[in-house]
Amino acid sequence: SGSLFVSEYFSQSAQRLSFYSWYGNAKVFHFHVPEDTVLLRWLLQASRGKEPECTSMEVTVHFRYGAPPVINPLGTHFPANATVRPSYNISITLSSTVQNTTFVNITTPAAGDWFIAAHLPEAAGRIEVKGFSTPCAYMFQADMFVLRLTDMPVLEPGVAMPQTIVSPAKPLHVKVFVPKYAARMWLELRSCVTSEQKACAVRVVLGSITLPQSFQRIVTCTGNVNCSISLDSLPWEKWLQIMVESLGAANASVSLEILASFTDCRPGSTSSFLNFSSLNQSQAGSGPGSPTPPTGMALRNASDQRSFCLQSQPVVREDLDVVSVRYRLLNGPSVAVYSIFPTLLLLNLNSGMDSGGSLVVNLLLNKTSLSQANATVVACVSAASPVLSLNTTQNCSTAFFQGYPLSVSTSSVEAMLIVLYPQTDDWFLSLQLICPKGQSECNTAEAKVTVIAYLTPCFNDCGPYGQCSLLRRHGYLYAGCSCKAGWSGWSCTDDTKAQSVGAQNLATLLLTLSNLMFLPAIVVAVYRYYLVEASVYTYTMFFSTFYHACDQPGIAVMCIMDYDTLQYCDFLGSVVSIWVTILCMSRVKKILKYVLFVLGSLLIAMSLQLDRRGVWNMMGPCLFALVIMISAWVYHGVKRRHCYPSSWKRWVFYLLPGITLAFIAISVYAFMETNENYYYTHSIWHVLVAGSVAFLLPPRDKHKKPWAWSQKLTCRYQICQNDREELYAVT
Repeated sequence: SGSLFVSEYFSQSAQRLSFYSWYGNAKVFHFHVPEDTVLLRWLLQASRGKEPECTSMEVTVHFRYGAPPVINPLGTHFPANATVRPSYNISITLSSTVQNTTFVNITTPAAGDWFIAAHLPEAAGRIEVKGFSTPCAYMFQADMFVLRLTDMPVLEPGVAMPQTIVSPAKPLHVKVFVPKYAARMWLELRSCVTSEQKACAVRVVLGSITLPQSFQRIVTCTGNVNCSISLDSLPWEKWLQIMVESLGAANASVSLEILASFTDCRPGSTSSFLNFSSLNQSQAGSGPGSPTPPTGMALRNASDQRSFCLQSQPVVREDLDVVSVRYRLLNGPSVAVYSIFPTLLLLNLNSGMDSGGSLVVNLLLNKTSLSQANATVVACVSAASPVLSLNTTQNCSTAFFQGYPLSVSTSSVEAMLIVLYPQTDDWFLSLQLICPKGQSECNTAEAKVTVIAYLTPCFNDCGPYGQCSLLRRHGYLYAGCSCKAGWSGWSCTDDTKAQSVGAQNLATLLLTLSNLMFLPAIVVAVYRYYLVEASVYTYTMFFSTFYHACDQPGIAVMCIMDYDTLQYCDFLGSVVSIWVTILCMSRVKKILKYVLFVLGSLLIAMSLQLDRRGVWNMMGPCLFALVIMISAWVYHGVKRRHCYPSSWKRWVFYLLPGITLAFIAISVYAFMETNENYYYTHSIWHVLVAGSVAFLLPPRDKHKKPWAWSQKLTCRYQICQNDREELYAVT
């Protein structure tokens, strides 16, 4: 009745949503829920612009505790040995309304990191030129409200605590701290009476809600008899929330006593399975004695006395890089696994920055070390609490977590587990030897298992057809795979729509060899004495060829220099080629033309450095050059008093075909390219642009004679004549 609640509010800036093609398109929000929170409310706000291109849209929002949500909107395959559980998600529809506000309530949420990921439906795959169209802006913002109990009663183990539930609308909240090596907890409710002296009816909820799966234990206690609950494999060194609700009348209070007690699971030694016989003698009052190798009888005695129930192996966490950790066993890569005790390894993923990668656990059984040929080593990887009863339950579940099972035997000596985005917590690997005919035949058996465990940003570095990208949301880092060549999936292992090697080679050949269409333009330019223009076309052909050879997504790739350099040179050559071609068509004075060549090339180089993919970096120089060309043509026409160019053959056979090819090329480039057809639509762009250049180049100056190599290469004195027709005598 005297409980004090405090409300807190957490907000993050809105993010612009993207259509989904890989995990980098999902917008992630990271929140931290404080301890003793009894109510969590998410305020989700989705909005869209008011422009005509903004249509109805469905926003998918995923929730997860402890790590970013593992999602699969495209229905692709995950890598083998990866265990995936469906994410908890809701959909928010933006139809006629510009904004949609949704609330999501969670009672007794788990304290710690919570993540939200939001995205739009699957991307269409069309390549849009930046600046040609304005995509609609879909925004999403998540705010968090929490209601926290500031004076939550603490339940001390072994001490009965009297409490009163004022009414069903005000449940009782208490918490108890679970010590390390706690194997079991007994919770008992006794002396339960109501203010109306009627039969007591309460509901007990143990644990907190986690998403996508919640493992709360709910027990209903009725009558005046004592009610007890037993829990195995509790989360070590954490607060356990207990909520007791009254199921009686609205105005009736309930008085009861709550008692919690723990059973400890004391670990054995970490060096050569410790000398259990000496430890048992020490427990009986004898001296510890000198260390001796364990024997089957000593192990059986230890099992009978139940003094120790696990063997703990020391593990060193070695941080290698961002979201990259290696775990090393101090006693070597192999651990001894027995039947009577589980072998326990602690994998620390508690830094707060480890949940954005993939945890990989690999087990390898040494067949020669296994004395019982038909025995099996079962293992369980679990978060927060270890599984200590693999020999009896074998279901790899703890009190509030469903673990991931593994097993190795003589028929299958290797096992691997991949946990995608493991939640922030202490993770445990439990191993135990199981015999099919009973544990009695396994008492003296032993197995050597090599354990390799590590945390990596992307499993297998996304393979040969993917790129591992490190993503960031404020100070939180996580990794994702961007796939190519038609491959898909979380780690780019789904080859459902993958390009064959032949298709990859064909794409590379089309995109590179299509640049050879610049050869006719180069020949025409050289023949007509446009040597500067020919040099620019040669530059463009060279760098476009090798840029596309380096830009390929598959295995048919060849990079002669840095990718970014090749891309920049390709873009620069393309725009400068258009610039010099239009200026050449304008037929301005040579000195002015070459000044514009140099000045324009410098300005184009600067603009491409600012924004390489902006449409105005190409359209700007083109339009300016067209203005110069049209002005020059008008000037020539007015001066000569007839249309310029004056020849109808020039218009019909050269200008109109060249302009048509150029317009078709721009249409293909701007409106037809997609990720699937890029290799042939962009090859068509190469052919059309190069062809239009060959048609549009003007004829050579009248005073220029055709190339005549035999006359040029002479070795005798001759009379020279210049353009001014002045004679010079050579003496």
